[in-house]
Amino acid sequence: MTTRTSLGRRRILAAGAGLMAAPLARPALAQAAWPVGRPIEIVVGFAPGGGTDVMLRALALFLAAELPGANFVISNRPGAGGETAYAALQAARPDGFTIGGINTPGYLSVPIERRVRYDRAKLRAIARLVDDPTAFVVHQDSHYRTLADLVADAKRRPGEISVGSSGVGTDDHLGLTLFQAATGTEFIHAPYAGAGLVKNAALARHIDVAGLNLGEIGMLGQDKPALRPLAGMGEHRWDLMPEVPTFREAGYDVVMTSERGIAAPRGVPDEIALRLQEAIARVVAKPEWTEKARQLELPMAYLPGAEWEAQMPAQEARYRRIWEKTPWQP
Repeated sequence: MTTRTSLGRRRILAAGAGLMAAPLARPALAQAAWPVGRPIEIVVGFAPGGGTDVMLRALALFLAAELPGANFVISNRPGAGGETAYAALQAARPDGFTIGGINTPGYLSVPIERRVRYDRAKLRAIARLVDDPTAFVVHQDSHYRTLADLVADAKRRPGEISVGSSGVGTDDHLGLTLFQAATGTEFIHAPYAGAGLVKNAALARHIDVAGLNLGEIGMLGQDKPALRPLAGMGEHRWDLMPEVPTFREAGYDVVMTSERGIAAPRGVPDEIALRLQEAIARVVAKPEWTEKARQLELPMAYLPGAEWEAQMPAQEARYRRIWEKTPWQP
């Protein structure tokens, strides 16, 4: 049986082979000017400690070894479901010295609900790294053992059970919206500025349920993890957490994931964008990165930037259908 991991590895190797088979002409001036000269800022749209922040900090260390002369600096700019960071990235000079993380669905869904300060046409996807299933997570001591327990209690106490998310329009919030529609329940939505804050709120029992991605829980390799997932919203169970059922397996047709990757201002020279993409492809193909990703609980799903962007219109159309049927914001 072909696994998602083996398919992803073949995709990475094929992409790398294609790049080597058709080398680009690289102007000497651009080659000398980048990445040497000053630090490369990586703009992160969420608070420290969440899945995006953790992934990009790890990636920066590996990229520095792949790009001689590169020095990466993480800049957290949380707010508005990632919009603050995307606007800053769009406004940056397109010289390769400012790149940033982008996350779907928020990157695509937030402009559906309201006017935003960024234009996707002015941003260029460099590479997708992760596709992480959304999950409902509770404290280990919670009396909720299954989604059915949660639904039963929500029907007894409509509008009283709190569910935290990384912000309005994020995958956690959209997953909650779909779950409410599928079950006829009503929860209190508690938005935070990042998954790290949601996790802390669940640990402190300030919220009843945390909307987190499976890769953000921090439970692998622990005998007694503090948090416990009720179910994940992926199409299939994640191979690193095979004991966690999907929402569909539990009887609720809810599918939602968070894609995380790298983007740059649209005007960045092709030579720089492709050098960065090549470097990322080399990193994620390394056994050392595979082990690091396992330690950080990152569900890897590499895609070159152009392929990722090609998928976005269909994703956006799906989120628009969700908005039209069950708006996630008044």
